Amino acid sequence: MKAPVYIKIHDEIREAIDAGRWRPGEKIPAERELAEQFDVSRMTLRQAIMLLVDEGVLDRRVGSGTFVAEPKVQEQLNGVRSFTDMMAAAGKVATSKTMSYHLSSASTSEQKRLNLPDNAKVLRMERVRYGDGEPIAFEVASIPAELIKDLDREALTGSLYKTLYDKQGIRVTRAQQTVTAAAVTERVAELLDMRRGDPILVLRQITFDQNDQPFEYVRTQYVGSRFEFFLDR
Repeated sequence: MKAPVYIKIHDEIREAIDAGRWRPGEKIPAERELAEQFDVSRMTLRQAIMLLVDEGVLDRRVGSGTFVAEPKVQEQLNGVRSFTDMMAAAGKVATSKTMSYHLSSASTSEQKRLNLPDNAKVLRMERVRYGDGEPIAFEVASIPAELIKDLDREALTGSLYKTLYDKQGIRVTRAQQTVTAAAVTERVAELLDMRRGDPILVLRQITFDQNDQPFEYVRTQYVGSRFEFFLDR
């Protein structure tokens, strides 16, 4: 499946930021200018920008423009559980709806976080995750394509960790996690039955297997009023 145009634009902007073209705190060009540069509509360009905002790469400031986000203070969380297991622990049934599913060349960010060589491909999945039918989270997961080349879509969009363990013997051992707070965007608000600007919790996670190799980079936005993180120290 061919990647959407806004994903390609997202990747190019992300790579430009990773390469130092725009630095933290620096304002990027206006949407109109970028839309002309990429030869796309402002709506398509805005989708790419908002995805970068969702990921914490960019920061939109009302009345000022869009800036490269400043690095944030990190707090480590303990424990790694699949969404299915988290919902089961809460007495809820987990379900998912796949919004997009495609293979694409790994961005510079994905290469770095997943320790991939140049020209590697990843599977990117966008899913809405539900607990007892209520939308809980919007997730964008990137997985090395080589890792899942023999697995079908149905298995991967269900319980990913269970599928990787059952089919590939991959066992989750640890994860690097960051959590930030943000205001939900219009697109994600619609998917999660929220109002634009409502608070949302953004989790970014790199998951490692039993050989301490990263195999998943996931960005998940949790509805602030329906989900909370806690630390057990």
